[in-house]
Formats: sequence, structure tokens, C-alpha cells
Amino acid sequence: MKNLSRSLATFTIGLLFVAAGGYLGAVLAEEKNAHEKLPLKELRAFTEVFGRIKSEYVEPVDDKKLLEDAIRGMLSGLDPHSFYLDREEYRDMQVDTSGEFGGLGIEIGMEKELVKVIAPIDDTPAARAGIRAEDLIVRIDGKPTKGMSLNEAVNIMRGKPGTRITLTISRKGVDQPFNLELERAIIQVASVKSRTLEPGYGYVRISHFQARTPKDLLSALDGLRAENEGGLKGLILDLRNNPGGVLDSAVGVSDAFLGEGLIVYTKGRGKDANLRFKAGPDDVLEGAPIVVLVNNGSASASEIVAGALQDHKRAIVMGGPTFGKGSVQTILSIDDATALKLTTARYYTPSGRSIQVQGIAPDIELVPGRFEIAKKAGVMPLKEANLNRHLDTGELPAGDDQAADDTVGRDKTEADKRPLAAADYPLGEALNVLKGLNILGRRAKEPD
Repeated sequence: MKNLSRSLATFTIGLLFVAAGGYLGAVLAEEKNAHEKLPLKELRAFTEVFGRIKSEYVEPVDDKKLLEDAIRGMLSGLDPHSFYLDREEYRDMQVDTSGEFGGLGIEIGMEKELVKVIAPIDDTPAARAGIRAEDLIVRIDGKPTKGMSLNEAVNIMRGKPGTRITLTISRKGVDQPFNLELERAIIQVASVKSRTLEPGYGYVRISHFQARTPKDLLSALDGLRAENEGGLKGLILDLRNNPGGVLDSAVGVSDAFLGEGLIVYTKGRGKDANLRFKAGPDDVLEGAPIVVLVNNGSASASEIVAGALQDHKRAIVMGGPTFGKGSVQTILSIDDATALKLTTARYYTPSGRSIQVQGIAPDIELVPGRFEIAKKAGVMPLKEANLNRHLDTGELPAGDDQAADDTVGRDKTEADKRPLAAADYPLGEALNVLKGLNILGRRAKEPD
């Protein structure tokens, strides 16, 4: 038994060194005594466990499966957004960012080992079936989700278009869980939709940030200008229930409305994790007022856009506090077929605010009646702060010369403005504010 364990230990350590070869090579090149820094005691414990499983577990277990499960375990202990991508998961992730995949069209997260809906994507089977933000998915085709990883739940829900799947939903305010049967479809997410609300006042909704979103936004704005002969007097940018997406896309959308200055910056431990993104010249709306609508389902890239436009005083942000996902995930390829999705940095708005956990506070808060009821019942919407193992805000120390763009400053009282008594019509309220901003802008330009 000891010889077997020793042989397996040697074999496993060899595999570990191969898998971590790039990292260890860099460490060995920089540190003369790198071997003394390796957690040898913990590695011995790992190989001992590996050997015991191989020799004593009730059924034979494949080496590859054991090692992949070990990698998944390492990542699952970090934060809710870091995980291992096997061949299928890596391919699905690449499909996601392109904007087309087969499935239900639902953004999910984990809360207390349960699958929780962050937001359904517009015009998908999930949205048409009536799935709502904050729903708990307790079973998928009869299989309990408690204890499932996020990737496992996603893989089960995705499948061949035309096939059917049953989700068992637990919803606040509904006594018993209920079943929803959905038919999988090719999800071609039109990330940008637009229309004219009233002559001169445009509306653009971004449901998800994909690689093509900035280009689609510019096309939508061209369409709105063509519909309105006198041009656009103002725009409502709707980011409600937008779960985020590609960082470059958020930068591109922000850049469209800013003529200069910092958009967002990231800070992490690696050299490539410290980045600053600045706006180029030209504001496509030429200064016309903007109202950005957000809520608790607005996350990640949505928060970058809202924070940038708010800090530059380019837009009024209305709605509810956002989700608070201010961490950067980097895809690190292991080989041609597998990768790590690893949290490598935090996002900061131009004025130096961390988005992580605290999110973006609206300038004008709309408090729907159902939120008031939920507040009284002690049940509030899901946010990043509610997720297990979430990162803290990562606030930077005072005096950090990289903490903000010196050209941007926000009044400390902006996020504390008196809430409006709006119940269920945030879009109407946003339009009223937009009209008011337009009137004030005209008066400011009129000669005395």
C-alpha cells in the first residue's frame, strides 16, 4: 500500500508540475530559492489523498477526472466568478461572447448552493416563459440543483434547439415551487434595440454586452436620427437587467457618448491586470442629454457604462442600485481545448470608486412598490454582496495617484438625492427628466 501511494504521489506531483509548468518556470527564474517557497507539505497531503482514492474508493476513478475535479475545487474556493472550463465549456464561452448559442437565454448565479436567476435575456425562451430575476431554479428536469456548480447547471440547460426542458421554480410570494416547460432555441441575442418615444426623444436598450454591441449601438443611433428630422433632443439608455459581458464592448459604448477622459480602469496583481481605458474625441450625440436606467439586475459591463457617464456628468442615472459585480475575469488558456476563467482585477470608475459589492448608486432613485413590500418583509433583491465568497470592494488607499482621473470629480451628495415617488413607470419618469434637461439646456443657451 505504501509503495502504491508513493508511486502515485510521484506520478501526481509530476502531473502537477507539468500543468503548472509555466507558472513554476517563471518563479524558478526569478527566485533562487523557489523550491523552499513551494507548499511541499500541502502537496504531499494532496498526493496522499489522491493515492487513497485510487486504491480504496469503492469504484475505479479515472485519473483525468480526479485531477480536473481537484482543479475545479481549487477555483470554487476563490470567488463566485472563477472556474475551470473544459472543452465543451470553453467552446460555449466563446459562443456566448459572439452572441449566438443554443439554450434558454437566462443569466444565472449561485446563492447558498442554489441556482438563482440574475436576469432573463430579452426575446428568448426564458423571457417568454415568464422567468423573472431573483427566481430560484430548484430542479432541472427533476434533478435537484442544490450542490450543483454553476457550469453544471448551464450545461444541463443548454442543448439541441427544439428539445424541451422543465425547470422547477421557487419564487418569492408564491407558496409552492412550480414547473415551467421551455423549448430550447438558437439564442441570437439582439443586444441593441431602439425606438423613438416622442419626436426628438430616442430610446436604446442594451440587453447584453457582446463584441458587436458598440457597432450595433451606432447603427441604432443612426436609425433614430433618420426617424427624427430635427435630430435627437435626448436619449434614454436602458441597462436594466443587463448582466454585463465583454469589457471592450462597455468601453466602446461609453466612448460613443464621451469626448475625452478616463472611462474605466482595472487594478490587480499581474502586469496585464492594470489597465486604463480612455475615450477618444467625438460625442455621437453632440452633448444631447442622456438618462441611463439601471436596477439590481444591471451588472458588470452595465455598471462600467453607468459609472463612467455618471462620473463625467454626461448622464443622469435613474432607477435602483446596481448589482455590484466589479471584478474582471480573464480567460487563461491551458491548452487548445481548456482554460481557466480567473478573477484577475477589480473595476474602478473614473473618479476612483470601486464597483465591486457597492455597485452604482443612481442619481435619482426610483422605488417600485414591490421593493417597498419586499423591504418590509425583510427580503431584498439579490446582489453581488449576497454571493458566497464574493470579493470585497478593494478600495484603494487615500493618496493613490492611480485611483482616479484627475479631470473627473463628483459631488459626494450626488448619490444621496431624495428618492422619487415613482411606482411602476421608470421609463416614463426618465422621459420626463430628459425633457426637463432639454428645456434647461435650451434656456442656458439663450441670450439674456
